[in-house]
Amino acid sequence: MSERVDVLVIGAGLSGIDAAYRLSTGCPGKTFLILEAREAIGGTWDLFRYPGVRSDSDMFTLGYPFRPWRNPRAIASGDTIREYIRDTAARYGLDQKIRFGRRVVRAHWSSDDATWTVETDSGETYASTFLYLCTGYYRYSSGHEVDFPGRDAFRGRIVHPQHWPDDLDYAGKRVVVIGSGATAVTLVPSMAATAEHVTMLQRSPAYFVSLGGSGREPDAELSGPRARLIRGRNVLGTALLYQASRRWPERAARFLQGQVARQLPGDLPIDPHFTPRYRPWDQRPCVVPDGDFFAALRAGKASVVTGHVETFRSTGVRLTDGTEIDADVIVTATGLTMVAFGEIALDVDGTPVDAGRLHVYKGMMFSGVPNLAWCVGYINATWTLRADLTSRYVCRLLNYMDRHRIAVTTPTMPPGAAGTDEPLMALTSGYVRRAAALLPRQGARRPWRVRNNYLTDLPGMLLSRINDGNVRFVRAKA
Repeated sequence: MSERVDVLVIGAGLSGIDAAYRLSTGCPGKTFLILEAREAIGGTWDLFRYPGVRSDSDMFTLGYPFRPWRNPRAIASGDTIREYIRDTAARYGLDQKIRFGRRVVRAHWSSDDATWTVETDSGETYASTFLYLCTGYYRYSSGHEVDFPGRDAFRGRIVHPQHWPDDLDYAGKRVVVIGSGATAVTLVPSMAATAEHVTMLQRSPAYFVSLGGSGREPDAELSGPRARLIRGRNVLGTALLYQASRRWPERAARFLQGQVARQLPGDLPIDPHFTPRYRPWDQRPCVVPDGDFFAALRAGKASVVTGHVETFRSTGVRLTDGTEIDADVIVTATGLTMVAFGEIALDVDGTPVDAGRLHVYKGMMFSGVPNLAWCVGYINATWTLRADLTSRYVCRLLNYMDRHRIAVTTPTMPPGAAGTDEPLMALTSGYVRRAAALLPRQGARRPWRVRNNYLTDLPGMLLSRINDGNVRFVRAKA
């Protein structure tokens, strides 16, 4: 027999614990469980263990609003974030709601029963009225691997950051990190501390934003009011920077490149190594805490090469322009593999759900899919800002359904509302482009368009009408 609860939350990472807290406080009469595929709390922050892994945005906004980040360090290490999530779960008793080692593979909606039934890879089943997917948007089992020519000829070690081996010793060795995103920019200074030399080999450059405060040893925790004040300031500052970048992209590009130029060693030109071919925020900029990446360049412990890989060879990499880079270790920081709904096979009354044909409603629910929400963070701000708004809206929706004796809520796009056929995420990053056809779409106007603006989403998600004409309700049977 299936174990039944009112709400099933899938995933015990940053957003899953947030969802559990909001359900326990906003819907105290609801029963819920969290099904977690892994054996530990933390999600991304439990999975990634590569050297130097850290937040790529400030912790005052990445932290939970109901439990403010009170460490003066704005950028935190992965293990610190992991402990913060686990401590939060324990403090509010949310860890007692988690079933570990339950990887959900299928979920079936029955309109006759107004029920979701989910099945794990071990054959267990659980049932709920509402299904809340806090699975993130990338595949945990494997990152994006590029089939570089000559890969088998390389005599050294090749590793992907998503599955960092515990036994990798790179002290005193030559390392090539292939990539130019946040992971590569994190790995380079961390590995350079003990490696002989680290080369960041990039196909194309990215924008960088230096952020201070990660290296200070805290004298004491910040007070709650002080932490909240910093959080509000950072929310506003990030929003203004994004809007300015989109409105005046040339000025923003010159500003960001000027900040980089002042931190480079004198013999390293900004063009081509730090001159992106896209506008600011067409891709997320790389955060460099305390300028550590540039410090490694100035110290001669790291270098940047821009070019295309022709082939791996026995002792390193050869580029298409003939440049050869010797290496003992190659790290392929080539990105994530994005997936929809945690790769759970969904069906509605026996009809499979094709994520690529859905339209997103309020950034969280989907046309034609009843009683289901998917938690996806912002592309231009920290994940938790949007995740918490989504969880709070889910609670508002559940309470509304109870008050009006509604059993089923299904977003239904009005005729002509689609307007456009844009992907859910408006980024040009490689990992987004590769998955664009697999992800839900967004329409031309609200509530079918994702705004990626916390300041306007905040009142919209917390105060807007639930019955806005874009949702079909089915009342509970008497």
